[in-house]
Amino acid sequence: MSVEVKLTVNGTRRTVATDPERPLLDVLREDLGLTGAKYGCGEGVCGACTVLVDGEPVRSCITPAADAAGKRITTIEGLAKAGRLHPVQAAFAEDGVLQCGYCAPGMILATVALLRRKPRPTDDEIIEALDGHLCRCCTYPTILAAIRKAAGRR
Repeated sequence: MSVEVKLTVNGTRRTVATDPERPLLDVLREDLGLTGAKYGCGEGVCGACTVLVDGEPVRSCITPAADAAGKRITTIEGLAKAGRLHPVQAAFAEDGVLQCGYCAPGMILATVALLRRKPRPTDDEIIEALDGHLCRCCTYPTILAAIRKAAGRR
């Protein structure tokens, strides 16, 4: 059964007619054309589909679209402002974190949420925040370095 789900995505109010239990990831990618969040495992364990919902990282592949109604959703496409990359995006780009780039949007968004809570996290706090985010290219040392840079720790 299709219902109207009202979402605020990257600051824009959107209304989507969809099954309320349909994954938020599918709505973002297929209905709204926001393909930064990636389909990975489909079970919420790889982090490729991570978006921010009211500022907190959420695995959109297991989050029903209706659960995000009335909340602020931020995708990787919504981070850059006025043509300028978010500092976390810039650090990832400058440090060459992006090899295949598949995991990067989810990791960047999880890092943005972490730095909002804890502007100068320890390495252990960074690792905890990224727990469950899998990088197929195994660039974890470079990812950690970029996050330190974004946090002003380098």
